[in-house]
Amino acid sequence: MKFDLVTKDPASKARAGVVTTDHGAIQTPIFMPVGTVGTVKGVHQRELKQEINPDIILGNTYHLYLRPQLDVLEQAGGLHKFMNWDRPILTDSGGYQVYSLSANRKIKEEGVKFKSHIDGSYHFFSPESVMEIQRTIGADIIMAFDECTPYPCDYRYAKRSMHMTHRWLDRCISHLDKLPYKYGYSQAFFPIVQGSTYTDLRKESAEYIANAGAVGNAIGGLSVGEPAEEMYAMTDVVCSILPEDKPRYLMGVGTPINILENIALGVDMFDCVMPTRNARNGMLFTANGTINIKNKKWEADFSPIDEMGITFVDTEYSKAYLRHLFAANEFLGKQIATIHNLGFYMWLVRQAREHIIAGDFYAWKEKMVKQMSQRL
Repeated sequence: MKFDLVTKDPASKARAGVVTTDHGAIQTPIFMPVGTVGTVKGVHQRELKQEINPDIILGNTYHLYLRPQLDVLEQAGGLHKFMNWDRPILTDSGGYQVYSLSANRKIKEEGVKFKSHIDGSYHFFSPESVMEIQRTIGADIIMAFDECTPYPCDYRYAKRSMHMTHRWLDRCISHLDKLPYKYGYSQAFFPIVQGSTYTDLRKESAEYIANAGAVGNAIGGLSVGEPAEEMYAMTDVVCSILPEDKPRYLMGVGTPINILENIALGVDMFDCVMPTRNARNGMLFTANGTINIKNKKWEADFSPIDEMGITFVDTEYSKAYLRHLFAANEFLGKQIATIHNLGFYMWLVRQAREHIIAGDFYAWKEKMVKQMSQRL
């Protein structure tokens, strides 16, 4: 993998670049639709490619390990072939799922013992086993195994957890060096900055991660309930330390406004379940604000879902029809909303890239943040 920095915005820290992998190029800034178990919920791969058209999607190590399990993925030739996706994939390491399973897991220096949410069986993740699992899944970009701390988090706990994440990183790197690639193409490895919302810990962690010399770096442990201002402050601190010539990935973020604000701070890559999860609950993101399509005000509104939208659903269906589908609990409504939201997120980051290259990103970002803050 390599990263080419194309240009920077003169009024912010935003940048446009290109990440090149064996499965194709990724133009940054980029949003990665979340395909947790080898599928972006409710979207066919054909629709994903032709309508939403992301350069890269995300899969989840924890979920893919449990289902369909590693032997099936290996027999298929890796996740790309299993799900018929020929563009780049990134897998997270399962650290966030370990965090979210707080009632069903036990963290020790050796790794994490956890109970499956599917059948209650017990499993163990270590830095070494997670590297082996991600080799078998076969994503283009794989993540270090870390602990994602909750918010709020006691300083002493955050510090202990951060140092353990650093020790786990060293073990990941050492073990990964011993593991050959499985499917004839390379994998890039990203370590993860932790440190909760403590500036000194974030600085220490960012320096440790920068010194690891990986081809890209990630920022974890944010978007876990902290105020947006604290997220932005921590991102700013970390981006000022992480190398400029390598891509920066802010994990699990976020709303359209979060994404634009963090692009302005120097982040290149994002993922979040929000566009798909909120779509299934009837919330549509648009350039002019958010729409709760379940509201009665849309009952007889026969205008297109989004005249500015980039996908076929935006102009082929009306707001009234989409509201009807939700009222009737028809799954098609959730599919239409999902395609719309993902299309909007892709439009947003691609517009951001165009404005960075044009040199007017900051002014455009300020205007978009005001517009998108409205509830329609």
